Amino acid sequence: MHPLKIFDDLDYLSVKNQTTSFPKHFHSTFCISLIFSGVEKIDFGNYDLYSEPGSISITNPFEIHSNPLVHKDVSTSFDTVYISGELMKYYTQENIIFNQRKIQDVQVSSKFLALKKSIETGDQQHIHSSLKQFIELIKPYSNFKNENYASLNFAEFENLEEYIEQNIFEKFDLSTLAQLTNSNKYGFVKKFKLFTGMSPMNYIIMRKIFSSKSSIAPNTNLSELAYQYNFTDLAHFSKTFKRYIGVPPKTYQDRMQNKH
Repeated sequence: MHPLKIFDDLDYLSVKNQTTSFPKHFHSTFCISLIFSGVEKIDFGNYDLYSEPGSISITNPFEIHSNPLVHKDVSTSFDTVYISGELMKYYTQENIIFNQRKIQDVQVSSKFLALKKSIETGDQQHIHSSLKQFIELIKPYSNFKNENYASLNFAEFENLEEYIEQNIFEKFDLSTLAQLTNSNKYGFVKKFKLFTGMSPMNYIIMRKIFSSKSSIAPNTNLSELAYQYNFTDLAHFSKTFKRYIGVPPKTYQDRMQNKH
């Protein structure tokens, strides 16, 4: 068994025939996707990235982006591998960040598929070998980063992030959040968007979905999970989950069951 336990943070997802846009969000990991059909569009706010079939696209940790549909009548299919900053640093021996976020290389795509297959097997040595080879190929597309990967800028909001984390199962309202920051509701929303690039409620919904995703196991009762995170019902939870993840929670759970 490989000495690192952080392979637990390595995950993948297959999205078939995506026909809806992803709202603004970010990942705490590197998000690396191989496009199979359609054209993926990533809106980084200051520019757009288009990736055609056969291309690899990369977003860095905590990089806010959305994925609008390029054509409403054309679906997109892709596989995504999520690699934590800690794991990336282990294999590169330094902090890196990808300024070139699109890679068109047959060998890189082939190693991506080999990595996905190794994750499906769950074999630690197989994962280690595949991941090492894949990262060696994509590292030339990156630059050295002189500091650790940081989350969003919550310096202006003191304990707000901690409050959200501790109350992730609860229902939030803007007035309460504004009071925590000694702001009025409208000033709070404006400052939150300025410092984080997202609206407060969009950020909280995203946090709820990613938190619930990490809680899903093969035997998880999804209806109970939906109510635990304060969604109206399973249908509401499933629709919101798919908006941010790309597949419904049942599909994600089935993939986990297949691995076991």
